[in-house]
Amino acid sequence: MAGIYIHIPYCKQKCSYCDFHFSTNLNSKNELIFSLLKEFELRKNEIQEPIETIYFGGGTPSILTNNELDSIFDALQHHFDLSQVKEVTLEANPDDLTPEKLAYFKTTPINRFSIGIQSFFEEDLRLMNRAHNAVEAENCIKLVREFGFENITIDLIYGSNTTTHEMWQQNLQKAVDLGVNHISSYALTVEEKTILNRKIEKGEWKPINDQHQSDQFDYLVQFLEKNGFIQYEISNFGKPGYFSQHNSNYWKGVPYIGFGPSAHSYFGNNRAWNIANNAKYIQALKNNNLPIEIETLSLEDQYNEMMMIGLRTIYGIDPNVVKSTFGTKIFDYFNLEIKELFKENLVQQIDGKIVLTKKAKFFADGIASRLFYVD
Repeated sequence: MAGIYIHIPYCKQKCSYCDFHFSTNLNSKNELIFSLLKEFELRKNEIQEPIETIYFGGGTPSILTNNELDSIFDALQHHFDLSQVKEVTLEANPDDLTPEKLAYFKTTPINRFSIGIQSFFEEDLRLMNRAHNAVEAENCIKLVREFGFENITIDLIYGSNTTTHEMWQQNLQKAVDLGVNHISSYALTVEEKTILNRKIEKGEWKPINDQHQSDQFDYLVQFLEKNGFIQYEISNFGKPGYFSQHNSNYWKGVPYIGFGPSAHSYFGNNRAWNIANNAKYIQALKNNNLPIEIETLSLEDQYNEMMMIGLRTIYGIDPNVVKSTFGTKIFDYFNLEIKELFKENLVQQIDGKIVLTKKAKFFADGIASRLFYVD
């Protein structure tokens, strides 16, 4: 089985914290959709196996018109084996989820929504420069469920200076009260070339407080666990039966192919990515060229990637797989480093797999980097 990721690089407005590839200028959208369909055709032979999951990310995929989505699904059906598809996710902003749009979505293969709520409070939404308001944030979840969609995940952001602990607790309680079965939650991160970074550098906004974020992360983990959620990845919490199949396959190393500007692909020993420029992407495909770069992963690269991804998930790292896949030299290094992490109570072994302890989860990436192998 394999997955398909489709990047839709358009948004109504720019969120203050976002550094993903997107544009608020929609003038090239028709041309880009045409180029996307051309990319499907040119790359159809890269994946021979049946497709299990499809994920529309962005940007804001819910900005697409009905005709544009229809053309994408028609082309996917024509070029790929979709007979085994189990999950089709569409990222959406609350203000796009109108009754008319949801009625249309019921006629498509879409069966899962990832909704960018971020917060149910106006103070947070204003700081993040979101396109929706607090009322729309709540109402869209009710509306999506009224239309019969139960497989819903929402994004929530913690650790903003506008988000008090009481507000964070209310955000999580409201999500649970609304019947949400999956939550992806991330710390507000200051990335270069974002509005948030510029405001902080100018002294207009306070810097992010690490302890504030750590405290809210701890509450997030404890609260959702008490309410029947499983933290199956550092930032992802789902009730049984509602884990993201698409993202879980990423973390398990299942091959996937990415379409659209800046989209990434993974085929085991190879990683590829499209150019992160809409105009150049369109022009290349007009000339039947693929605007793509391909990297062959060394054994060390593959090992380091396994460490980074494995420690972020409940699936963990299997020492036997490390030994059989990467050989004695890397396995001996792994054993040496992992012993130190055991001594510091940062990792534990469950059912033969090495996973992080609770206290270590907020520092997952830093801990994983201690296991990286550099020849």
